[in-house]
Amino acid sequence: MVLWVFGYASLIWNPGFEYEEKIVGYIKGYRRVFNLACIDHRGTPERPARICTLEAVEGAVCWGAAYCVKGVEKERAAMEYLEGRECEYDLKIQVDFYKEEPGLTPSVTGVLVLDCIFFDSLCRFASTPDKEGNKYYLGPAPLEEMASQIAHAVGPCGNNREYLFSLEKAMYSIGHEDDYVIELANEVGKVLARTREKKISSPVAHLLHQPQFALIHPQPLTETIIALDA
Repeated sequence: MVLWVFGYASLIWNPGFEYEEKIVGYIKGYRRVFNLACIDHRGTPERPARICTLEAVEGAVCWGAAYCVKGVEKERAAMEYLEGRECEYDLKIQVDFYKEEPGLTPSVTGVLVLDCIFFDSLCRFASTPDKEGNKYYLGPAPLEEMASQIAHAVGPCGNNREYLFSLEKAMYSIGHEDDYVIELANEVGKVLARTREKKISSPVAHLLHQPQFALIHPQPLTETIIALDA
């Protein structure tokens, strides 16, 4: 038995499990979206992070990386690790994986997708797009709102913006940049720039409203002349 795992977000740059082969490619009928909450890694229950999940869209493709795991023990270890790491994802979907365009014939069938998803052929993890059925599903939001949330969320494993910027870099490294990820990363950059400007300007503005210090006028010193013998 061979396990294939498809990563479309953090698994691209940080799989975290042992594998025999990594292949860059894509799956059909899904696109990457930041509609899922993370409250234990890059966010908290009070201020959840936004992380990637997949949204079914006819005609869409989602690029990422497929990992081949061989051996019963390695497969078991990979599954246990991923199910703990990807706890926000409540679906495991079996999909076809394509290496080359136009991709008429899948390179691997039944790939697992979680952040990923697992299966005997190709597996991935996804999430139910239903706020009642899945407590981690945030749903879509305006770009500016999502950017603000990502810019400020922080959890035990780091901040949310680092996740986004790492994904942007990872997509560039495999040669398939994602316009949606780039647009969101640029907007987060603007939020961070405005935050830095406020931090820089705030102390100045604060000082301007402080009471003026009273000027102390020095008293003239009494001049004393000392004559020394030559």
